Amino acid sequence: MPERAFEPLAGLRGAQWNEDRLPGGLVATVHTLTTVDGANVTGYLYRRGGEKAVCCLMHPREILATHYLVPELLDAGAAAWVQGSRSAGNDLRLEHELAVLDVDAGTAFLKDRGYDQIVLVGNSGGAGLYAYYTEQANLAPTSRETKTPAGRPVKLADAPMARPALLVFVAPHPGQGLLLMNSLDPSVTDENDPLSVDPSLFPFSTANGYSPDGARYTPDFVARYRTEQRARVERIDAAAREMVRVRMAARKAGKVGDADEITRLTAGWQQIFDVPRTDADLRNWDLTIDPTDRSFGSLWGRDPFKTNMNGVGFGKVCTPESWLSTWSGLTSKAGILRCAPTIDQPTFVIRYTADACVFPKELEEIFGAFATSDKDLAVVRGTHHGQPIAAGEPSGQELAGQAIRGWLKDRLST
Repeated sequence: MPERAFEPLAGLRGAQWNEDRLPGGLVATVHTLTTVDGANVTGYLYRRGGEKAVCCLMHPREILATHYLVPELLDAGAAAWVQGSRSAGNDLRLEHELAVLDVDAGTAFLKDRGYDQIVLVGNSGGAGLYAYYTEQANLAPTSRETKTPAGRPVKLADAPMARPALLVFVAPHPGQGLLLMNSLDPSVTDENDPLSVDPSLFPFSTANGYSPDGARYTPDFVARYRTEQRARVERIDAAAREMVRVRMAARKAGKVGDADEITRLTAGWQQIFDVPRTDADLRNWDLTIDPTDRSFGSLWGRDPFKTNMNGVGFGKVCTPESWLSTWSGLTSKAGILRCAPTIDQPTFVIRYTADACVFPKELEEIFGAFATSDKDLAVVRGTHHGQPIAAGEPSGQELAGQAIRGWLKDRLST
């Protein structure tokens, strides 16, 4: 496998990368791996040498080569592995069943390198991915998923899928699909018209309880809003399935030699669609709903008329395959709550107190669902990315690192 050394500090310094905590004698190498279905992924291995345990960090949508927990995990006595998926930076193509194969390429590589204890550290969206991987790794090969929700064959049964020994989840939201469903604006009446609106459901109307100084939504409004968010997902699911059905029917017709030019074009055409207005979780604007230390606003900003309408946000542009596998809160299987009852490995969970993405009631449900009896929960003061809540406070990132090191202390192979 190709391997080359790299300088982790050159051009990679950032607010989340505490280079002063990197240990002496560090060796950092970059590796290109090939998955069992032939895709290429990249990983970064940090080590001092002699470690028996390796802590893995991965996010399905991002490459976190300089993740803030790397120095903390090295300090715990483990090597650190940070990996990207085949779809990093490309939500359009992200299918979680394929990303699970990407995880597998990394764990297989680490096993081959001689690490006898694999610790999966799932941060934010990485938690859902690692939970899904763990569910599949805990199954016999013949019991694993064989297709994506859109019907694409996936080779999970052919993958070695090393079982992790320990799991750590930091600010784990419930999964990309559930996160998006909680954030969808259900007042959209026409998916092809981003300005369409049902005034009775519009969350940023003063008549419905919104104020730029802090919204107050009634319980009846919240209940109806959640119901209609689910209904919107159901409608998009149906549209995505129809796109897949039409293309598959055209491909089938082509195979039996009954395809005209339009049919051949349809068989090859990859549908792409927009999902308008995806930053409208009521909990970001009404801080009395599941209260925490969070501030008014979402991960994307404090003005919903900008963040809900502009190009940022989750799942803004999808294929039917990526929608059904990743962004649908109803069909995606990469939800930590769905997978938690299959996870019997020792598990540690960290919640940040000012998280605008992960909320206490959700996390309590997730924590209670883990099958293992060896589980612990730490509450750390900080935002979703571990930044301090107020000036002069300790970094939540370092506090989380301390908590993880304490939990790993008597569990790591040495």
